[in-house]
Amino acid sequence: MTGPLPIGADAPDFEADTTEGRLRFHDWLGDSWGVLFSHPKDFTPVCTTELGYMARIKPEFDRRGVKIIGLSVDRIDNHKAWAKDIEETQGTAPNYPIIGDHDLAVAKAYGMLPADTAATCDGRTPADNATVRNVYVIGPDKKIKLVLSYPMSTGRNFDEVLRVIDSIQLTAKHKVATPANWTNGQDVIILTSVSDAEATEKFPQGFKTLKPYLRTVAQPRA
Repeated sequence: MTGPLPIGADAPDFEADTTEGRLRFHDWLGDSWGVLFSHPKDFTPVCTTELGYMARIKPEFDRRGVKIIGLSVDRIDNHKAWAKDIEETQGTAPNYPIIGDHDLAVAKAYGMLPADTAATCDGRTPADNATVRNVYVIGPDKKIKLVLSYPMSTGRNFDEVLRVIDSIQLTAKHKVATPANWTNGQDVIILTSVSDAEATEKFPQGFKTLKPYLRTVAQPRA
């Protein structure tokens, strides 16, 4: 097993049944950004909290033009029953599609399970699928921009996913990078590939030079 697909890889296309009907992933994504987040099994405790939290903060993803889609190594009927538990315990039912990956095809395509893994989810425990705990941020160009892998015992920080999306979308438009612990609205770093002359033209409000390779500037606006 080589592990999950890396940043910069093409996000594999697939056709699958979901809780909102059958879809082809790239067609569903269209020109939007996307988040695909995966789960090892339905009716697992940590994942229950994650799916509910994502439903509550979905408007934040919508505001950024990001589509959400979940995946769990189980069947659609189980997903629909699980959604009732999620709503009961977390206050919000999933309001985005969840892929039924009972044949493990999507998990294998994204490198989360070995290609020679058994053909279906039948008889498999969450521990058997422990590596199916990834978050992928996918750009409109259908390339993977972020991969996060979590153990089953640790709930994912989806506020961090939003923070990274803010950075990725900003740096896709401007020749800047974001420093450690950056949040939206804070100063950013001018890329080293940008000369001082170009920086002066691009950022007429001025910038700070801490070192020749470390120049900061107020966050550019869209």
